[in-house]
Amino acid sequence: MSVADRFIRAVTQQGRLVVALALVMTLVMGAGVGSLEQTSSLDQFETDSEAAEKLEYIQANYGEDDDTTTVQVVVRGENVLDRESLLATLELQQEFREDDRIEPTLTDEPFTDVASIVAMTAMQGEGAAGGQQDAPAEGGENGNGTDAEDGDADAEDGDTEGGDTEDGDEPATGTAQMDGGEDGPSLEAQIEQLESMSDEEVEDVVAAVLGEDADRQVLAFLPTDYEQGSTQADARMLFVTQHGDGQGGMEGEAADHVVDSQLAMAELVDDRFGDGGFVFGAGIITDEIDRSLTDSLIIVVPMALLFVSAVLAVAYRDLLDIVLGLGGVALVLVWTFGFLGWAGIDFNQLMIAVPVLLVGLSVDYAIHLFMRHREARDARRNAPRSGERGAERPASEDATESTRSAMVLVVAGLGVAFVWVTATAVIGFLSNLVSPIGPIREFGVASAFGIVSALVVFGAVIPAAKVELDALLEARGYDRRKRAFGTGGGRLSGALAGGHRAAKRMPWAVVAVAVLLTLGGAYGAAQIDTTFDQEDFIADDPADWAKSLPGPFAAGDYSVKENMGYVNEHFLRQDTQAQLLVEGDITDDRTLERTDEMQASAAETDVAVVLPNGEAHVRSPLTAMESVAAENESFAATYDAADTTGDGVPDQNLEAVYDEFFEVAPEQARDVIHRTGGAGADGGEYQSLRVVVSTQGDASAGDVNDQLTGVASAADGDGLQVTATGQIIVFHLIEQELFETVIESMLVALVAVVAFLMVAYRWTHGSALLGLLTIAPIVFGVAWILGTMYLLGISFNVMTGTITSLTIGLGVAYNIHMTERYLLERKRGDDPFDALYRSVTGTGGALFGSAATTVGGFGVLVFAILPPLQQFGLITGLTIIYAFLGSVFVLPSMLVLWTNYVGGDVATDAPTPSADASSADAGGDGE
Repeated sequence: MSVADRFIRAVTQQGRLVVALALVMTLVMGAGVGSLEQTSSLDQFETDSEAAEKLEYIQANYGEDDDTTTVQVVVRGENVLDRESLLATLELQQEFREDDRIEPTLTDEPFTDVASIVAMTAMQGEGAAGGQQDAPAEGGENGNGTDAEDGDADAEDGDTEGGDTEDGDEPATGTAQMDGGEDGPSLEAQIEQLESMSDEEVEDVVAAVLGEDADRQVLAFLPTDYEQGSTQADARMLFVTQHGDGQGGMEGEAADHVVDSQLAMAELVDDRFGDGGFVFGAGIITDEIDRSLTDSLIIVVPMALLFVSAVLAVAYRDLLDIVLGLGGVALVLVWTFGFLGWAGIDFNQLMIAVPVLLVGLSVDYAIHLFMRHREARDARRNAPRSGERGAERPASEDATESTRSAMVLVVAGLGVAFVWVTATAVIGFLSNLVSPIGPIREFGVASAFGIVSALVVFGAVIPAAKVELDALLEARGYDRRKRAFGTGGGRLSGALAGGHRAAKRMPWAVVAVAVLLTLGGAYGAAQIDTTFDQEDFIADDPADWAKSLPGPFAAGDYSVKENMGYVNEHFLRQDTQAQLLVEGDITDDRTLERTDEMQASAAETDVAVVLPNGEAHVRSPLTAMESVAAENESFAATYDAADTTGDGVPDQNLEAVYDEFFEVAPEQARDVIHRTGGAGADGGEYQSLRVVVSTQGDASAGDVNDQLTGVASAADGDGLQVTATGQIIVFHLIEQELFETVIESMLVALVAVVAFLMVAYRWTHGSALLGLLTIAPIVFGVAWILGTMYLLGISFNVMTGTITSLTIGLGVAYNIHMTERYLLERKRGDDPFDALYRSVTGTGGALFGSAATTVGGFGVLVFAILPPLQQFGLITGLTIIYAFLGSVFVLPSMLVLWTNYVGGDVATDAPTPSADASSADAGGDGE
């Protein structure tokens, strides 16, 4: 007895033992689920790159710190520069200080805004305050949940330490230096000052503060279209700096406090300003993403369960089969997630495709298994029974023999298709092992393990359980024979037979149309957008129907995306900065002149933020030294003496200039120049300097990378090495590498699967071409889905590319089932068109049930609130539809052409799958 026969006998004759072993396996694997951890950090996807290496260097040597986050409070109105509005902002700051939900998260000097500048300028009695205010916070974690790269504050006094803020450093206090102390006057004093002034007096101070000589950092509080010197503005910003979570992200208990505190800020802003103000911060964004995910699941999960239940009820028309099918899906998921836990593999963003793949494949296996079993039993129902005349055995005995004999045939025949499907899918997903990125390799391993689990569960456990339960019920008088879905005539059979009719009448035309559609899809794929933006993860405000759902199903209000768009259009964003790191002989006489040229080039790029004074928001050693020179006469003399050309840029004795810069303003110097030895060290060597460019909030990461890399390349050479870096650039490079890996893995998977099927079909059926034809509709389907994404305006990026890879995983299964069924019917002696008819109605019916379940179950995600879930549902649904159409309407024509021109006798010469199967009644069915 062969190994296959022993296996079949174990499944059909010792089902209880098989089920018991499966339950033990489930307990063991289930214990690993508790060890499964989740991670969403992009750091796990990071690979070696020069930009990432230089960013780490900056963070280590320029005092970068990611332990703060900056909140942007936008105030809008007819004139937000009048006395009433300025007072309201100061009072809001006081409310923040007094709120127990907010105050513990604030840094020592958390507020920076125009109101404080105006109040303190008035208290000093000066007519102008340009340069009196440090910059708004540009460091720390910012309004969109990513870490900013640097701070931005110019020196306000050459003898004062403080100045710039770093990534995560606290921003300047927003107070001009007062005789009363370095920290400046209190909020109470500032409020009292403005309350004591008339509207006209406040307006005069505002005009002086924002006049022609206004410091560029003060202008960063105002919209980019603000007219400098005007005492009228329709919007401005207040920056609030909080302690972060210590990890540079929005995770952990500390991050929860940040979220709660920013929600509290939003409440206070709404109470005071209504529609005239909003809070934009990492905590607000995190809260909306979490709420939109929850709202999405509350809406779509019941819809998905209802749809799947309805489809399975129609397809199975049997409660026991539904329970067995869903139970098998549950076993596959438990085994897979338990494996992840035992193996120490984290559940990351890519892993969301794994349960989709496994549910789709498991439903496919289940429907094929049950429908084939029904077909086999239905064929045996009226077959003559062996044995003596006139003395039939008890019905229970006949039924038991029938269900077991039918399952022998099914496991023997269908098992071949299951093995081919599993092998090709495993090969396809293990192609991800070629990736240099750990999470992508783990995605391939997890998928492969889950697919093998599905083979074991639906190739052994569920067949054994079904035989035992059917036999038990039929022994008690319950007839367990049901008609297979799609084989009983009617509209569905007629529709499925369309593939048969087309293959019989015009196979070449079908193939030609498929090829033309594929060429069109390939053209669209060549034009498809490949960008990946943060806004893709942020929900729009839901439609009215979602908000009007009853009780807990009603969606909430979402405003972050609209507010982000407003900030992008009108203001400087805190998180959108890039850096140019200059290394080498930075004391060379030409270094600062080249830095000035590089700074000017960066300012002229399309991605740089332009302030109301017409200048780009760029910080460099030159801007920092110019600011210090404006306040410190000694340093100004040294700075001017080093400029021999009169262009305002030192071109000699740079080491002496740097030395005095570090002496009079060490904090400002350390922010833009790195030397060994640290603060106050003598004789340290100068290693590097950096230029920080604030980029537009709506500029794509790709454009930022391309344009700033171009600036760096132009300045590189002659003893200096210039590198464009920053988190926006590093994350873009990570995303691009992920995208390239997805493409490479998909191509490797296609090549590997094609090679495997060609070898397999050459070995089993004598025709390698048959393997190529079986995989051809999958290639078509990939082109079709990419072309559809182009027409729908959906980007092909890491997320959507991973989903698209399901075309291979599930599409291969559909096509192998169809080819194997056709070959089996030909082996039984049917002519090609009769075999094809039985295939497209029998196997096609099972495929239709599988596709309808998967499309409906995941397609309802288009009603989700969260955009990634919407795209997930849409692309998954279309992918399965195209795979189904390719297998039922395109592949049959290819099989006919193959039969006519190549393989007319191959199928009939194929060996029978097993001795046990051949002994079953020929009217039964397998695959």
